[in-house]
Amino acid sequence: MTQADRTLIDDRVRGASLLIVDDNPVNVELLRDILQSSGYTNVHATTDSAQVMSLFQQTRFDLVLLDIRMPKYDGFAVMGQLSSLIADDYLPVIVITAQADKSTRIRSLEVGAKDFITKPFDRVEVLNRIRNMLEMRVLYNERGRQAAWLEETVRQRTHELERRASELRETQLEIVRCLGRAGEYRDNETGLHVLRMSKCCERLARAAGLGDRFAEMLLYASPMHDVGKIGIPDRILLKPGPLDPDEWELMKTHTLIGAEIIGQHSSEVMQLAREITLTHHEHWDGCGYPRGLSGAEIPLVGRIAAVCDVFDALTSERAYKAAWPIEDAVQLVNDNAGKQFDPHLVELFNKILPEFLEIKQRYLDRNN
Repeated sequence: MTQADRTLIDDRVRGASLLIVDDNPVNVELLRDILQSSGYTNVHATTDSAQVMSLFQQTRFDLVLLDIRMPKYDGFAVMGQLSSLIADDYLPVIVITAQADKSTRIRSLEVGAKDFITKPFDRVEVLNRIRNMLEMRVLYNERGRQAAWLEETVRQRTHELERRASELRETQLEIVRCLGRAGEYRDNETGLHVLRMSKCCERLARAAGLGDRFAEMLLYASPMHDVGKIGIPDRILLKPGPLDPDEWELMKTHTLIGAEIIGQHSSEVMQLAREITLTHHEHWDGCGYPRGLSGAEIPLVGRIAAVCDVFDALTSERAYKAAWPIEDAVQLVNDNAGKQFDPHLVELFNKILPEFLEIKQRYLDRNN
């Protein structure tokens, strides 16, 4: 992401429309002061949860800070109302709660919450969580604007379709590349991981007999496999150690977040990208996530991406681990044939391993 891109996102984050919903006026004023003193210019608030729907119909908010325990309608009821109003949109909801119990958090996630702010407020935590959510909202809106622009362009130039087909396809691929870079930016310790991983996916697809055209589409679609990580807080994504159970559950939602960001498209590449994002953590034995698919239920592109992603991740340095020796990573892939990975793809992986190693050598991380 260039400095100009970064500045543009910063400007849109500060100008985003925020709604604070809390029946305690002290909490409302404290949050308002924190936000406005940090440069946020469009902050709205209400202490009456019954007003949320009418306020939302007047102003399309980019983020809602929502208390759980309130009279009239509690936070769960408000999220239910909002979900019916914005079924086709992505609205970040950050729950404000003094309750740290797991049941409250899980129920909040189930009805639409994307993150939590705990009372009493910590200024740094509040600002970081809000910024993370708004960055994802900005990128989501940008994707929508680009998709709308493409749709209008295609409608106006139908009679030029054949002549402009290559240009349109390149535009679609650039959207894929931009979103892939966005995911890499949020997980920047991976360096050139997405590039190596996508090229390995292309080679494995060819080895599986899927043909040149399909392999090329997989090359362009697979860099978006972890785009959903832009929605995972830094404290989890960059944690230099094992995640606790609650953190791991939140980390696993990056597959669903990625699918929401990509959305539904007629483009084959975008359809493949969404399928890979959703299924590259499914396991052959059914023990993966997010849906617990097994065997041939897992789309082939997801199974291909799983092998390539894990092999390159293991042999790359991350914030929380050193790079594995090649032989150890190869052994793990083979040990998990029929468990995590499609056993036939593992056989093909072994046959074309020199190609994987050549890709890894050609695109070394910058810190190597």
